[in-house]
Amino acid sequence: MDETKKLIEQITEGIQDKKGKKIVIADLTQIDDTICNYFIICQGNSPSQVTAIVESVKDFAREGANAKPYAVDGLRNAQWVAMDYAEVLVHVFLPEVRNYYNLENLWADAKLTEIPDLD
Repeated sequence: MDETKKLIEQITEGIQDKKGKKIVIADLTQIDDTICNYFIICQGNSPSQVTAIVESVKDFAREGANAKPYAVDGLRNAQWVAMDYAEVLVHVFLPEVRNYYNLENLWADAKLTEIPDLD
């Protein structure tokens, strides 16, 4: 398994560990001039859950894929936090903010994979 796939797997587990919902993985590898190869989008129900998801993603990525984010932005109000892992950008939203920005539609040409919620 290549490093990027391993990272995606670890990020997904980190999100699920804190009950993040509606995980979507957008594969941008077939699209020219993108800032990364994958987007991972998910949501938490409150700013504190968003923060917990971000911390969990950091832990899982570090322990399982030996990766650290180059940057994390948005933690101050924790409505939309972006985590930059170079090949992979992680977006953790509050539901209303996610609906407003609708990144999935913005990248309509991407191959989208929806990960079923864990109960």
